[in-house]
Formats: sequence, C-alpha cells, structure tokens
Amino acid sequence: MEDEARVAIIGGGAAGFFAALSVAQHHPSARVVIFEKTSKLLAKVKISGGGRCNVTNACFTPSALAKNYPRGGKQLKKAFSVFEAKDTVEWFTSKGVPLKTEVDGRMFPVTNSSQSIIDCLMQEAHESGVEIKMKSPIRSIVPDGGGFLLDSIRFDKVIVATGGSPKAEGFDWLTQLGHTANTPVPSLFTFNIPKEPVTSLMGLVVKDAIVRIQGTKLAHQGPVLITHWGMSGPAVLKLSAWGARELQKQGYAFNIQINWIGVADESQVLTIIDEALPGIRKKKMANACPFDLPKNFWIYLIEKSGFNPDSMWLELGKKSRNKLINTLLNDIYEVKGKTTFKEEFVTCGGVILSDVDFPTMQSRVTPGLYFAGEVLDIDGITGGFNFQAAWTTGFLAGQLR
Repeated sequence: MEDEARVAIIGGGAAGFFAALSVAQHHPSARVVIFEKTSKLLAKVKISGGGRCNVTNACFTPSALAKNYPRGGKQLKKAFSVFEAKDTVEWFTSKGVPLKTEVDGRMFPVTNSSQSIIDCLMQEAHESGVEIKMKSPIRSIVPDGGGFLLDSIRFDKVIVATGGSPKAEGFDWLTQLGHTANTPVPSLFTFNIPKEPVTSLMGLVVKDAIVRIQGTKLAHQGPVLITHWGMSGPAVLKLSAWGARELQKQGYAFNIQINWIGVADESQVLTIIDEALPGIRKKKMANACPFDLPKNFWIYLIEKSGFNPDSMWLELGKKSRNKLINTLLNDIYEVKGKTTFKEEFVTCGGVILSDVDFPTMQSRVTPGLYFAGEVLDIDGITGGFNFQAAWTTGFLAGQLR
C-alpha cells in the first residue's frame, strides 16, 4: 500500500480506534480518518466492567484464549498468535496505563477507571494524527477503481468497525457489497425467573454450581448470582453466550436444572454427608451445612425440600435424605425471558467468518475492505474477551496487508 494512502475507519469504538492506531503505526504517512455516527466515542469502553473497563483477560496462551469464544474461536486462535492478551497488556503499559489482574483473570487498569483507557486511546490518536469525525454516519460505500467512495469522498482502504447491530438491517450496506451476515441475536444475558421465592435472596452468590438447559447439551459450571429478577453470574452468562441461538429459537422460555454444590456424583454427595454426620447429628439442619453454601440459601433449600430447618440431622431418614440430595443436585427453575447483562450489549451474529481472510482481516468479497470487532460473527464470554477480540482484529486490520 502507498504510504500516502487515505484510510477510512467506520466506527469510533475499541476496534475502530485500535485499527486506526495500527494503521498509523504500520503506515506512518497514511491519512487516517475515523467516522463515528454518534456524538460519543468509545461508549462501550466507558461503561465496561462497571466503569472500570475490563480490558482483557490474563489468559496468555492463544489456544486457551480462543476457547472463550462461542463463535470465532477457531479463526481467532491464529489471530492471537500475532496479537494476544500479553500484547494488549504490554501495549497499554507502554503507553503509561498499567493493568492489574483480579482473582478470576479479568484485567483492569490500575486506576480502576475506564477513563484511563479512553484518555490513552484518544491521546494516541491525537499524537498519531488520526482525524476523528463525529456525528458522521456513512450512508454508502461504493467500490471505485481500486478504492472506495464513502458518501462521495474517496479513500484507498476502508476498515469497518461498526460493532454488533441489534437488527439485521444494520448489515444491509455490507450485504449490498456482496457480504453475508448472520442475523444478530443477543448474547451475554441473564435469566428471568418470575414469581420464584429464590429471588427474595437477591445479591446472594453460590460459588460453584452446575447449570444445565433441559432438553439440550448446554451446561456450565461456576458461580451463580441470585438477582431480584432471576439468576446471573458467570455460569449463567456463559450459558447465554454458548446457547445464544438455541435459546433465541426457544423464545427465551425453557427450564434450567441446577446442581448447587458442583459435585455431579450422587454417591460422592452421600459420602460427604456421611463423613459430616458424626459431628452434626445433634445439630439443627439450619446450623450445620456439610457443603459450601451461604446459610440463608442452605435454609431455603432445606425448606424447598419440604423440611423444617429446625429439625435435627438425626431425625432425617434415608428417604428424606435422598429428597434433600435431589434438591441439591437437580433443582428446576422455569426461565421466562432475559435481561441484558448490565449495559454491555453483545450480539451473536454479523459478517460471516468465511467472508474474511483472518491473517489480514481483509474481505474475501471486496478487496481493500477490512473488518474489525463485533461487526463480525465473533463474540466472547464475559471476562474481557470481547475487548481482546477488538484489539486483536483491529491490530491485524490496521496492517492493511
């Protein structure tokens, strides 16, 4: 590519900014313009992680990192071999924004503020001479003799980083160029469980549960958070991501089966109880839980099994014990509807991956057109993985190879 080339970036989010900075790095003489249709730049960065910005995840092996993407993992595995989470950490650290790792692997700026990330990207764009045009929606892209006309303004290369769209029509302008887009459906959402007594325990976390969608092979293990509308937490959010299309087909009406103690083998559960019994026989069930469960949740499960929490353990016969174990391992809830996870709108859907050459992120359909971020049919589970896909695909696209 000629270094004096004009390069348009459509979209002023994480992927768009990183693509622009990559162009500036690899082609210092190129003129780079970001077109953002709204009056806000890096809006998702601002709200991510409760305003702290979950930049990436401390998963530093490309193959392991790629396993956190329900869609696009195979393609990203190769892309991560060029720019992975470790590179993201080094990039931001080199720009004066060191990151820290939390217990679950999520990485945030040491400042605990997403504004640090925004300021860094804005400052880099300014110093690199990237031009930013806000309130500038692009209404048409027309191939023009080896380049493109964007609303009649000519550019040599175009990087599309418009993010996920909640509606299929959001991809019309790309399908008109010959691309195919999978219909977008929500990913990363929580389960609504109306009129269930368990919601009275909102705010409570069960550390290690196994959640299954009945009638499917979908299951995930991890913490479950009880909310005032139903259930959330990593196990539920991962299920919503991996089952995005399946659950949409079911109209978000299905049953979940929950194992609250993370131990799948019933005989193992019996062993745990048997080993605890000598020390708890003469104690009230409410005051002696053999499992790692919050006390008020343990009492809820005892009552749900049909027992009085003030009953002594020694009063529990074999039949009653089996009933309690069944509640612990096979608790059923009816899900009716979903709620978006915080304000982080993530979609499953977008430009199909076979339309894109992943080593370069260039379109196989329209040469000179590149893609980055959630406009592609790529999405990750919660934990910094969606931003990492944005940084990686933006970096690769910006090489303009």
